[in-house]
Amino acid sequence: MRSILIVVDQPGIRLLLGELFRKENYSVRLAKNGVEAFIKIEAEQPDCVLLDMKMAGIDGMEVLKKIKKKWPAVPVIMMTAYGELEKIEEVLALGAEKYFTKPFDIYEVRDTVNEIITG
Repeated sequence: MRSILIVVDQPGIRLLLGELFRKENYSVRLAKNGVEAFIKIEAEQPDCVLLDMKMAGIDGMEVLKKIKKKWPAVPVIMMTAYGELEKIEEVLALGAEKYFTKPFDIYEVRDTVNEIITG
């Protein structure tokens, strides 16, 4: 079964994305911050990580750096707010596969994740 880790500090978005990917027959794990994300990746590497850029504590940029250093093969898709567009080049240079700006089309996110995982 394909697996995804969704790392978003906003409960509504986290739950919405979780439900979307469960309907796509993914094994879904949710994390509300970077610390939870690292614990869950250590326990089981996902096929893909959806990662919010702005979170309390460790921000998405730091989480991305750590994931790419320790688990370079795990694809990461970033989610950014419109005001963070200047960071996009940096996250792509750090190894993010793709990014979405909020508000995003959840079906476009789904299709992108499916495409990245299935090649």
